[in-house]
Amino acid sequence: MGAREHRFLRRMRVVLARDFARAFREGSRARGELVTVVVVPNELEHTRLGLSIGKRVWKRAVRRNRVRRVFREAFRLSYGELPRGVDVVIVGSQPRIEPRLEDAQRELVRLVPKALRRWRERRGGASAEGGP
Repeated sequence: MGAREHRFLRRMRVVLARDFARAFREGSRARGELVTVVVVPNELEHTRLGLSIGKRVWKRAVRRNRVRRVFREAFRLSYGELPRGVDVVIVGSQPRIEPRLEDAQRELVRLVPKALRRWRERRGGASAEGGP
């Protein structure tokens, strides 16, 4: 596979405040050792990533940005293993985390399907592809 197939494109990002608000309001959560993921179907054909790494995780912006970079890269590399058509918001739930890329990937691949299953159970078995 070429480098182009693994790019992190703008369409793969949750950027609008209303999309974040919808994820937090309607999404299901799964908590791991490093982070909590919030997952909600997005009625698109691709999966998108949003990051919410606040000052509670690290006071210094440099450290928070490093955490964001690691999770963005983990998402990019794990994209093929994640369910399609969902918004994934990663919330830093542990103070002073220093994630390794391999651990972040493993956690994403484990937590996203788990949160999506919870969302479907809450909605009575609706599929992510068909929307709520």
